[in-house]
Amino acid sequence: MRCPYCGHEDSQVKDSRPTEDGAAIRRRRQCEDCGARFTTFERIQLREVGVLKADGRREPFDREKLMRSVQIACRKRPIDGARIERLVSGIQRQLETSGENEVRAAQIGAMVMEALKGFDSVAYIRFASVYREFTEAKDFEEFASSVTEAAHKN
Repeated sequence: MRCPYCGHEDSQVKDSRPTEDGAAIRRRRQCEDCGARFTTFERIQLREVGVLKADGRREPFDREKLMRSVQIACRKRPIDGARIERLVSGIQRQLETSGENEVRAAQIGAMVMEALKGFDSVAYIRFASVYREFTEAKDFEEFASSVTEAAHKN
């Protein structure tokens, strides 16, 4: 594993342990050249999944990109990081076990929306504002009122 500080190609594993949800192994490493310590995560990947973007471009599925977008939606909300990790892992697992080699970006967005819907209404609205490309305040208002109405029906 390449050192993120000095670029040296060899590091030594100092500690390994499973993450809370058991979906990954957390490893503490030390660079054999500069001595810096850093953390890596090892995850199971069942298959390579490609993402078809709205403009026709194709790119490999990026778990970290998905994680960042969910974290941004959940920023400053009372949501445990482990819960976000489970949400992202669940979506990734669904994509890898679907049998499809390629999935539309819109489908991933819909999966996140569905997961956030029961998670936190503010995070749900934040994610929707980007996913559905809100352009005006009334877009937020209309969507938020539909979320509020749905919550009152349940």
